[in-house]
Amino acid sequence: MALIKRLSNPLARGIATYSILWPTANLVQQSLEGRRYDTFDYGQCMRYGIYGALYVAPTVYGWVKISTIMWPKMNLRTALFKAIVEQATYGPFAGVSFLYIMSLAEGMAPGEAVQEIKLKFPQTYTVGLTFWPFIQTINFAFIPERNRVPFIAACSFLWTVFLASIKRKDMQEQKTPDIAQ
Repeated sequence: MALIKRLSNPLARGIATYSILWPTANLVQQSLEGRRYDTFDYGQCMRYGIYGALYVAPTVYGWVKISTIMWPKMNLRTALFKAIVEQATYGPFAGVSFLYIMSLAEGMAPGEAVQEIKLKFPQTYTVGLTFWPFIQTINFAFIPERNRVPFIAACSFLWTVFLASIKRKDMQEQKTPDIAQ
């Protein structure tokens, strides 16, 4: 009963959701690159779980709370405005944070992590601009506040698979794109 009561808190539900969602998305990404159960990088999977639960869930929760306080109306116009503001503020913050923190968690030096951001963030952010405004408009217009973090968590499964694939790309691939002859 105490666990159920704690999970009625949006932050606790977000942490529980992201602690499952992020490592699962990472395993899907590893499967897409050809790995199987006996070759999965479970350390990588664990890093995704920790990052999702202890960083993503609280920052998403914070953004949802702040945006709800600043713009409390639940209508399409306000939702669209919030989605645009989010892409101009939280989107870059989240993308840079992901690339930097996960790079450090993988053992990269800070300078290498910054280089990875320079190479991978522009593509990540561009794709995010085509995905998140639509999702967030629905979230802010139609989803009750107490369910917004879990809703975003569910929608972010595909996004997390995408992030994991971007993260796994070799930085050399990013520097020299393939040119068809």
